[in-house]
Amino acid sequence: MLQEDEQIMRIGVLTGGGDCPGLNAVIRAVVRKGVASYGHEFVGFRDGWKGPLEGLSRPLGIADVRGILPRGGTILGSSRTNPFKIENGVERIKDNLAAQGVDALIAIGGEDTLGVATKLHELGVHVIGVPKTIDNDLGATDYTFGFDTAVNIAMEAIDRLHTTAESHHRTLVVEVMGRHAGWIALHAGLAGGANVILLPERQFDVDQVAGYVEKRFQHQYAPIVVVAEGAHPLEGQMVLHNQELDAFGHVRLGGIGQWLAEQLEAKTGKEARTVVLGHIQRGGTPTAFDRVLATRLGLHAIDAAHEGDWGKMVAMQSTDIVRVPLAEATRELKTVPLERYAEAEVFFGS
Repeated sequence: MLQEDEQIMRIGVLTGGGDCPGLNAVIRAVVRKGVASYGHEFVGFRDGWKGPLEGLSRPLGIADVRGILPRGGTILGSSRTNPFKIENGVERIKDNLAAQGVDALIAIGGEDTLGVATKLHELGVHVIGVPKTIDNDLGATDYTFGFDTAVNIAMEAIDRLHTTAESHHRTLVVEVMGRHAGWIALHAGLAGGANVILLPERQFDVDQVAGYVEKRFQHQYAPIVVVAEGAHPLEGQMVLHNQELDAFGHVRLGGIGQWLAEQLEAKTGKEARTVVLGHIQRGGTPTAFDRVLATRLGLHAIDAAHEGDWGKMVAMQSTDIVRVPLAEATRELKTVPLERYAEAEVFFGS
């Protein structure tokens, strides 16, 4: 309960980057504990960093977070706004926080959102970070919420694709998300019984993949190939949707699945089709694991804010929730250490 000498704060909450199952669970946990246990006030900033940049906010009390635990997406909205790419962006954020009486921010997001949070902390803004990404590629945390949901969605799709592939005697190539890290492809592919799993961490040999496919057909089974969007062959580069960059300098990936299916059809003489799961992986209700993890992270985030432990990100290490410096969490991406998956070597197409 609130002690007489404890200071009441007005805390802003924002969600940035791609949407993700479990975001609402974090918001709910932060607000419920922050109000009930500490007496703090909350304001929700809309659409990621665009909210504090333009002063776009909404009330955020206990009544506003009731019933949102199972909802996908985010009630606050999101965007890929980068205030450091906008003239006077940092000054505008500081001015808007002061104008709305906001003492601190809890930023929920991935490498880009928390990268901004890291820089703002260094410039004097009170910030706490919560890791969010379906790609599970943030450093300093074993798991990010949203990853388990995305893997289960992809796994269920692969389960369904096995039966149609067998019925039509064709290869099915399933393209999943994963720009630089292949965690979704690895876990969904292993859980779904894929025959080949292609990750960004290792370039693949198309002829070798074709060999795996032909061997599968020899046993009277149709192959399933799972490929991360950032995977690329030995002789080429990542397939790009276009050359345009977003506010954080990322190109838009997409197309490796279709390219691979065309190559496999030409090399094996067997029909090959592509299924691109895309944003289906991001949507819908979060799994129980993600709801619990998101809730735990939210509870620890408001504890850190209440204690004034600024510049930290709450993280899951083993089964514990700990605090790590934001700079450490965003220093480098966590990619798949292939040496730890020697038992699955046969699936990696090399």
